[in-house]
Amino acid sequence: MRRGIQNSIIAAIALAVVGGLGWLIWQRILEQADEAAPMRGGGPVPVEVAEVSRGPIVARRTFSGTLESKSEFQVSPKVGGRIERLTVDLADEVTKGQVVAELDSDEYQQEVAQAEADLAVAQANLAEAISALEIAERELQRIQTLQQRGVTSESQYDVAKADELAKRARVEVAKAQVTRAESSREAARIRLGYTTVVASWTGEGDQRVVAERYVEVGDTIGPNTPLMSIVALDPIQAVVYVTERDYARLASGQAVTLKTDAFPGEQFVGEVSRVAPVFRQASRQARVELVVSNPQHRLKPGMFIRAETILDRVDDAIIVPVEAIVKRGGQTNVFVVEPGGDRVRLETVVVGIEDGGRAQIVEGDVDGLVVTLGQQLLEDGSSITIPDRASAVSLGAAGHGEITPP
Repeated sequence: MRRGIQNSIIAAIALAVVGGLGWLIWQRILEQADEAAPMRGGGPVPVEVAEVSRGPIVARRTFSGTLESKSEFQVSPKVGGRIERLTVDLADEVTKGQVVAELDSDEYQQEVAQAEADLAVAQANLAEAISALEIAERELQRIQTLQQRGVTSESQYDVAKADELAKRARVEVAKAQVTRAESSREAARIRLGYTTVVASWTGEGDQRVVAERYVEVGDTIGPNTPLMSIVALDPIQAVVYVTERDYARLASGQAVTLKTDAFPGEQFVGEVSRVAPVFRQASRQARVELVVSNPQHRLKPGMFIRAETILDRVDDAIIVPVEAIVKRGGQTNVFVVEPGGDRVRLETVVVGIEDGGRAQIVEGDVDGLVVTLGQQLLEDGSSITIPDRASAVSLGAAGHGEITPP
């Protein structure tokens, strides 16, 4: 009996505690609701604002890419042989027409000597054929004189004439042999010249750099074996890929600035040189080539770069902070502070260029002050309070650097 009374007392105490806690929680909810009531329209909503400004604004884009040599070729000999000398090495500068390697030329010198000897034999044969032709011509002339006197027969004249024609043909053959021997000699001399390998290229610039060397002195190589790679570093080329959104606003001659992690804080000025007429199917991007002056050869092929360019510019634009732009009902809007500063109106706008936290208003009646913080608590016509009017920053005072064309 006593145990039942104790259990009842304990249950009553527990019920009282739970009820007290529930009452405290309910009172707290009511207090929070009362505090939030002004925010929902029961009172002015505290907001931050910024001043609408007018001035220039530009559309900037930054593209990632890689530096490439504008021109690269491999030096190869046209004949085979053993490498006797290399006159340049990795990273050396090369002048157009400079000798970069020499091959063993003994075999080719012997070919020249043999060709000269063959030419001498052909020239001797020609001289002999000319002498024989002169004798045959004199004999034919003598027979003709005798025939006119009636001393010789017609058959003797025919024999003399045939001999003269044969000697004349032999002279022509000898001349052809001399020409062939001269050609063989020149070919041998050309092959001998090929043992001296020179760096020659077409295009702008007389100075280039050895990018890679593939052989060593003493190696025996065959014809057209690459000896070294030579690249042009000034100007140097950068390659970036752009999407359809930016493609139409890029054109040859457009100014760009390049940055690379190799030289933090520095900018290199260049311009767009070529824009590909097609898009790659896999990436839906188009190749764009940039050319950058590099007189000190500081920029190297293979470096990662970031290229910035101005795609569009408006000199007299209505500008608001990007934070002022809100989306409501599928539309783009701005809360504009009404004259007097105690209410706002919801203005539907069309946004143009965005640059560095600033946005251009293309369409919409936007002036004075706009709300940049607290829009989620506002509706069209809501009452507001601006705790710190000094927060209304004038965007027109902020300077924004521009790319200077090269």
